[in-house]
Amino acid sequence: MTNDDAPDMTTHSDKPRDLSARDERDARLKKLEALRGAGKNPYPARSKRARTLAEAFAAKAGTSVSVAGRVMSKRDMGKITFCHLQDESGRMQIALKEDELSTGQYRLFLDSIDVGDIIEASGERFVTKKGEESILVKTWMMLSKALLPLPEKFHGLQDEEARFRKRYLDLLINPEVREIFTRKSRFWAAVRNFMLGEGFLEVETPVLETTAGGADATPFVTHHNALDMDVYLRISMGELWQKRLMVAGFEKTFEIGRQFRNEGMSREHLQDYTQMEFYWAYADYEKGMRLVERLYRHIAQEVYGSSRFNIGSFKNIDLAKKWRRVDYVSEVKKQTGVDVLEASVGDIKSKLKELGIAYQKHESKGRLADSLWKHCRKSIAEPAFLINVPVMASPLAKRKEDTPELTERFQVIIAGSELGNGYSELNDPIDQAERFKEQAQLREKGDTEAQMHDKDFVEALEHGMPPTCGFGVSERLFAFFENKSVRECVLFPLMKPVSHETRDT
Repeated sequence: MTNDDAPDMTTHSDKPRDLSARDERDARLKKLEALRGAGKNPYPARSKRARTLAEAFAAKAGTSVSVAGRVMSKRDMGKITFCHLQDESGRMQIALKEDELSTGQYRLFLDSIDVGDIIEASGERFVTKKGEESILVKTWMMLSKALLPLPEKFHGLQDEEARFRKRYLDLLINPEVREIFTRKSRFWAAVRNFMLGEGFLEVETPVLETTAGGADATPFVTHHNALDMDVYLRISMGELWQKRLMVAGFEKTFEIGRQFRNEGMSREHLQDYTQMEFYWAYADYEKGMRLVERLYRHIAQEVYGSSRFNIGSFKNIDLAKKWRRVDYVSEVKKQTGVDVLEASVGDIKSKLKELGIAYQKHESKGRLADSLWKHCRKSIAEPAFLINVPVMASPLAKRKEDTPELTERFQVIIAGSELGNGYSELNDPIDQAERFKEQAQLREKGDTEAQMHDKDFVEALEHGMPPTCGFGVSERLFAFFENKSVRECVLFPLMKPVSHETRDT
């Protein structure tokens, strides 16, 4: 919205450029008091803004407009001053002339307004001699006096930690970062609209649980004061609750919300993040895969208008192509020579050592085998469904009738990573109880990620749950579409607090 008729300058032409942040703050405090001395409230509650800057930009020359925004540049040329204002819709130039403002208002603007201040300006649309669409200001008002300068004045935000810790500044000065979160909003809207369009009911299930279930993960523990007991933050998007809804007679449900896992951080992992899970009665994993394939293509088109993505080292990944099936046991054997069904725990550990993959002594055969698989999936680029996952790695999935050592589980594999997980849900209460007992034994041996034995859920299954397909996908998919770390795609990622910060830079 600007062709920079007046170049961006972050200081007055007569102000030293080597002020410290503390000196700058002190100078701005004096201007704050000067505004108050002139009878101006530096933080009024109301604004008379009638148009966004984008709307003002689209107005014809001669139109009266009232806008508001943050001053991003200021250049004093004597009897005329140019500024650029920025609001959420964009950026536009305003011009203030001494002979166009009431007595003292021009001088007050020069003396009190700094880059970073939020102001309201009313005036007339015009075009400068250099062709820039602008506003000739007739009246102005301070809306919020900024006491600290914007970061570019002091060499910007220098590293990732600074950007994440002061994300509000990162968002303010980097429009490409703001655009990520606009797309993220559209991403979840696309997911929600697709599920609603397929006849699913959106539900809300508990965030605090007495038994953390529905995933292999270490939960966060907190204390419930009113009931005087420890509870867990959920590690799944209400998996065991949504399956209770299947018992209750609901047939299509989904939930989008936050879940929490007290585990390591990486480019693909966070401790709290958004996930969607759906549960579909009278459907199996084959129906689930067909639905998920359509869901992912819908998201890609709605948010990006394309089915093709470059993700990491993988180029031109096309969601529109036919998604192939990858057999868990065969793929691991093909890449490592290990048949995870026949191999002993020792055999798998030996191969993990050979490949330089770390593992814990107490880990089960299923967990060790899954570490081998995670190594193998790194070479799979195109969209694919992993199928035929062994029971030992899938405590909640239904067994295959013809090969009961395998399950009707599927994972979405894109760019070498898992970007979605689902299965034909286990609805045999006796089988489920046995698997919970096996998981409980693993917990007793020190496996904090093993499933907890949820007796109430087993009781619900004993009332009868129809054949059901369940599936979950997290915001990791969005991060992959953006080709960025998942941390970069969170507005305010968790940071360790600093012990002390000075305002000086």
